[in-house]
Amino acid sequence: MIATMLIALLVLIGLSIPVGAALGVLGLIGDKLFSMLPLSRAIGEISWNTSNEFLLVAIPLFILLGEILLRTGFAERMYDAMTLWLSWLPGGLMHANIGACALFAATSGSSVATAATVGTVALPQIKRHGYNESLFLGSIAAGGTLGILIPPSINLILYGVLTNTSVPQLYLAGFIPGILLAALFMLTIGIACSLRPAWGGHRVKASWRRRFRSLVDLLPPLGLFLLVVGSIYAGLATATEAAALGVLGALVLAAFSRRLTLSMLRDSVEGTMRTTAMIMLIVIGAAFLSFVMSSTGLTDSLTNAVIALHLSQGWMLLIVVIFYLILGCLMETLSMMITTIPIIAPIMIAMGFDPVWLGIVIIVLVETALITPPVGMNLFVVHSLRETGSMNDVIVGSLPFVIALLVIIGLLALFPSIAMWLPHMVNVS
Repeated sequence: MIATMLIALLVLIGLSIPVGAALGVLGLIGDKLFSMLPLSRAIGEISWNTSNEFLLVAIPLFILLGEILLRTGFAERMYDAMTLWLSWLPGGLMHANIGACALFAATSGSSVATAATVGTVALPQIKRHGYNESLFLGSIAAGGTLGILIPPSINLILYGVLTNTSVPQLYLAGFIPGILLAALFMLTIGIACSLRPAWGGHRVKASWRRRFRSLVDLLPPLGLFLLVVGSIYAGLATATEAAALGVLGALVLAAFSRRLTLSMLRDSVEGTMRTTAMIMLIVIGAAFLSFVMSSTGLTDSLTNAVIALHLSQGWMLLIVVIFYLILGCLMETLSMMITTIPIIAPIMIAMGFDPVWLGIVIIVLVETALITPPVGMNLFVVHSLRETGSMNDVIVGSLPFVIALLVIIGLLALFPSIAMWLPHMVNVS
């Protein structure tokens, strides 16, 4: 039964059927093959109940926040400021790629938006300053993955909805791993460019006066981050309400910078609607598939079978890591999360894993999937921004950063307090 469903899913995806539609069709196939009741009659109610989840309203709001920042030029000025402060390191502007991605991730919550925004600004610097093109592209693709780990994160919201886990607790747990991962990415660049200095291009020199003057360009994203995350932990707003505050703050900034125009708003809303529609189709398709699997007893049977194996926590974690690494080569990250978490999370939690810690580990595994071929979403995003060149350039340049992601997974397994220290220190629900 499990093998049949998995093969059917891979066939549907292989036929280039949109992932959301493929998940819905797979649910219909499971209904016809394994259920004695017409489960398909519940599609309407499942679609309504799934779409009516208040917490999910935060998703289009965070996407809109990122769209406004992109289209008002704040992202470009932020990158220029990062360039002045980080270009002295071995690897020069590649560190600015990581720093800008980390800062933009703290406002947009989206990996694809982060990679696309920073990539648009950064790519012209490759030939201008003589960087190794492959490693430079890899730094943008890898830096973009920080968008789903550093709060506020759309994927952490989805994990919270799917597992009924506190989103503020997940946000707290993502802080230190997110900063540590950004530092590991920068260390990877530093090591590579120390061994091969020619890869680091020509240094961008800047006076201290220019650097301090550029700090004003870092204030808008930092201010929005404090507004969004601070309102959550001050108890003033839920995650959804905080996202709305972030959008309002971005509009105020756009108005002060005289970039608040009807055309900008139209383009931002259009981009938000397109991305949100894609996400919600996947969510609804996965919800119906999950309903079919639960109703036919597949989820309970799989959970009981795994528990009956009496595996240790270490072995179970290793199996889950390998499973996600393999699946990440075949599936898009969002659909992978929504399809697997309702099955994986109950098993892991029943074996004694903390749901908040587990959420961070799964997010890091999903980050790895974003830059692993052949379906790594950030690889396609970065490659689509180029005018010429092979996809292999982006893939090869991303491989060193995959190692950094595996290192952070190992550190989280050995030292769970990396993720759990802040949630234990701050009491939020």
